[in-house]
Amino acid sequence: MILMTVSAVLAVWLQTSGVKSTWIGLLIVGINLVGLYVLFALKIADQWEKAIILRFGRFIGLRGPGLFWIVPVVDRIPAWIDHRVMVTPFSAEKTLTKDTVPVDVDAVLFWLVWDAEKAALEVEDYQVAISWAAQTALREVIGQMDLADILVGRARMDRDLQKTIDERTTPWGITVQSVEIRDIVIPQELEDAMSRQAQAERERQARVILGESEKQIAHSFADASLAYIDNPTALHLRAMNMLFEGLKERGALVIVPSSAVDTMNLGGLMGTTSLASMAARGSEEGGRSQEGS
Repeated sequence: MILMTVSAVLAVWLQTSGVKSTWIGLLIVGINLVGLYVLFALKIADQWEKAIILRFGRFIGLRGPGLFWIVPVVDRIPAWIDHRVMVTPFSAEKTLTKDTVPVDVDAVLFWLVWDAEKAALEVEDYQVAISWAAQTALREVIGQMDLADILVGRARMDRDLQKTIDERTTPWGITVQSVEIRDIVIPQELEDAMSRQAQAERERQARVILGESEKQIAHSFADASLAYIDNPTALHLRAMNMLFEGLKERGALVIVPSSAVDTMNLGGLMGTTSLASMAARGSEEGGRSQEGS
């Protein structure tokens, strides 16, 4: 559009200047040819990419980033190689572990192209190729590990996957930065069984802790009994204190065995208390009779 506008303006100006129409036509054709050459020869590559240049079908080099020229018809650009870090999700479904358990694993691959020439010339479609390489490597790693190792050893699995995939993609000019396992799905029946096993293990640990606590309490009682053997008075005071603490609650009913009463000598204590009460009442009655006389 711009070339047509410039050509028309130039033709009008030349006609007004008295130039022959033949020369005007040749000039317009030349301008159009130059414009078309610039249009097809001038290319721009972004900061993160490079262009693969083939001349007569043979590789001659890389161009970019920025502005560059090619020879139209002779040169062509079959691919633009992106040098940024790429993210490729991949998965393995119903893959058997070393102990023959089918699992589904989802993972993410982070990779980049470090050699654009190899990525363009050594493999037909490097993005598709790395996806397939990642899937086959994931299946291979799963088949070499037990289910327990997969569930608790994700970091090790990530490292093994990264090493395996990187070895396969290095000839393509691609390096693997990291691999991250997103999810591991096991059969529902096995998941329920593992849940029951974990619950049973927690109950066993709780019983062990309870048994240890009971043992410590028994040792404490044994030590206390040894202390009370040599000091009966302390034992009586402790028993009376326990009885008093029980009677503090309103409406509390305490049943004390007769053997415990004999041990604490509560009978003598209660008799003494009754005699003291009777003596107090007698003195009060004597005082009242004297006042009446």
